[in-house]
Amino acid sequence: MNFDRRRFCGASLALAATATASSARNQGVPAPEDVHKLGRTEKLRYAVNIEMWTFGVKDPVERVRRVADLGFTGIEMWPWRGKDIDALARVTRELSMEVVQFTGWGFVPGLNDPRNHDKFVAEIAASCETAARLGTKMILVVAGNDQPGMTKAQMHQHVIDGLKRAVPIAEKHAVTLILEPMNVRVDHKGHCLYGSPDAIRIIEAVGSPHVKLCWDLYHMQISEGDLCGRMKDGFEHIAYFQLADHPGRNDPGTGEVSYRRVMKEAYDLGYRGWIGLEFTPQDSEMLAARRVGVIDRF
Repeated sequence: MNFDRRRFCGASLALAATATASSARNQGVPAPEDVHKLGRTEKLRYAVNIEMWTFGVKDPVERVRRVADLGFTGIEMWPWRGKDIDALARVTRELSMEVVQFTGWGFVPGLNDPRNHDKFVAEIAASCETAARLGTKMILVVAGNDQPGMTKAQMHQHVIDGLKRAVPIAEKHAVTLILEPMNVRVDHKGHCLYGSPDAIRIIEAVGSPHVKLCWDLYHMQISEGDLCGRMKDGFEHIAYFQLADHPGRNDPGTGEVSYRRVMKEAYDLGYRGWIGLEFTPQDSEMLAARRVGVIDRF
């Protein structure tokens, strides 16, 4: 049954590939012969964000199947709550795919307010249990939006204190909590953590190998630029990369960032982990996969 479905999807994708091949060539993107190999890149491993790569379907499980049809072997997602975790676990096992990371703690209520720390610790414990069911090794956490009456220094100290409380839980479950700094100029006005210097200070203050950074290159480009230089400065604290081009938060190659240059720097520094594709495909998921597929040709 699954074999027949995948043959059917493969045929449909092949027809779509023919229809978009001319467009791909016009944008300097080679069209591979086999759509099932689009995600099988030589040097870099990608985790497709199934919240932003929707394939025109609502069911997260079906989105996972569509990701697999393009040859990718990893996914990432936003909050796990509200999703059928058993179904996601089954489909990822069936397709030999990895749930690389998901969000365990979002913007509200803020981790930067100590009144929320008990709830934060309980939610991280629950997220670790979910991670065990999915085989996930990284859980994303967000610092939180600005708290009235608090300075940035105070909010950051509260983030440090909250993360320290969660360290024993992460250690027990062999999970890494990844803290993501955002950008304040385009997407997250009113957030308390953006750019790399403050994020690195927080990670160093927590002082645990189980608390690292999610280094979203889209946010970093908007917040501070100098992507390769800043990456070198913070590399020892990076557990995970995400990418999207700017402006637009779309496919690499549609904006101003030279991702081939940037990811070569990460590779040369020794990074061999996953890279999250947290962007909205500008034209189609297939063309986005093609654009991603040329990044590691360095």
